[in-house]
Amino acid sequence: MDSAQSLPVAVIGAGPVGLAAAAHLLERGLEPLIFEAGPTAGAAVGQWRHIRLFSPWRFNTDAAAVRLLEAAGWEAPRPTALPYGGELIDNYLAPLAALPQISSRLETGARVTAVTRQGLDKTHIKGRDNTPFVLRVEHADGETRDHTVAAVIDASGTWSTRNPLGTSGLPAVGEEAAEKRISAPLPDVTGRDRASFAGRRVLVVGAGHSAANTLINLADLAKDEPDTRILWAVRGATADKVYGGGDLDGLPARGQLGGRVRRLVEAGKIELHTGFGIASIKALDSSVTVGSVDGRTLDADVVIPCTGFRPDLAILRELRLNLDPAIEAPMELGPLIDPEFHSCGTVPPHGAKLLAHPDMDFYIVGMKSYGRAPTFLLATGYEQVRSVAAALAGDQESADTVHLELPETGVCSTDAGTSCDVPATAQDPAAAESGCCAAPEPVLVGFPTGLTHGRSGTNN
Repeated sequence: MDSAQSLPVAVIGAGPVGLAAAAHLLERGLEPLIFEAGPTAGAAVGQWRHIRLFSPWRFNTDAAAVRLLEAAGWEAPRPTALPYGGELIDNYLAPLAALPQISSRLETGARVTAVTRQGLDKTHIKGRDNTPFVLRVEHADGETRDHTVAAVIDASGTWSTRNPLGTSGLPAVGEEAAEKRISAPLPDVTGRDRASFAGRRVLVVGAGHSAANTLINLADLAKDEPDTRILWAVRGATADKVYGGGDLDGLPARGQLGGRVRRLVEAGKIELHTGFGIASIKALDSSVTVGSVDGRTLDADVVIPCTGFRPDLAILRELRLNLDPAIEAPMELGPLIDPEFHSCGTVPPHGAKLLAHPDMDFYIVGMKSYGRAPTFLLATGYEQVRSVAAALAGDQESADTVHLELPETGVCSTDAGTSCDVPATAQDPAAAESGCCAAPEPVLVGFPTGLTHGRSGTNN
């Protein structure tokens, strides 16, 4: 990063990982320039303020960010408590963004629409590595301006780009026309958005933890609004993925979540429809009819999409990227997190070397670095940006020494199941040779879910 002394490093996104990146850059003597599309730092997290995280506070704060906060007299929350999204903002992100070191370098209401090299489109190679980047940004004042920077850390996340409801990765026929009947992901059904769901037929679509949280919140709503009817459609043959690993889950709160959903289904509080791949959505005057690929239909007043997210790569079109063709994560990371084969929620620690792209000094970090994979943890992102900041500062040794301090439950253990297609014991020679959660070093980042394989080992 030859121009580092004269130009700042752009950080796209002021969520937990983006602000952590800024903190690490400051410690390295580099100048961050943070662009946040929302009106405040942590704007995306603000959309799910009502959701409690699975992991406790000690895994949700970044070391460099904490050092900045503590120097200003900040008191850390109880490390073992499980914060809500709103508490993550109010007790951590907002105080961090308000620090003079951060606030003076943070531009909110600033949406990055494109990233390129100054004077070079992606087809040009001569002098590319030494050419600054240009970010085109739509600012809150209505003006669009270009910003020249030495390097780019894209921590913009995936919240703004949900996966469609239809199969094959495409929207269902009629999905766009029915958008008024489709809510935002993770709505606050018992609070802010209550009026949209109380006493109505609500169809939840998806088989992840977002679906589980939403179903439980709807069940709570139905206690006070008994006319509320809860429908749940999953593409797979069973809902076992949502029910999870129970006591074998490395995060107890996550394991308990699936158990609560199972009990609600068994009690008839939730009407489960399995094998329901959505082919069409027909908007009516006051409802929608959702059709499956096998001809079944469900009528609902509102649909809640819990189908996951995908990265917005359009803004990076003029950069040279090296992405896994399936997951859209960095090429070397993709196979380690591919949900087709992996479900234990762990991944080897990784940093700048694995996250690098052909365009030097450009990095995708945080949730966006996981592409379409759903198992990202904040602690993973914090280690990513620590390594990236070291690399940009020229400290390659520190950048390559990736590590994370997590408890033993962060390792795929034999009694919790592995990330491989089949369970493996520590003494299994075949597992030791497979390279899948077998080697004792490095310690894996994450918490096993208690599930023993990804989608390739199931019927869905």
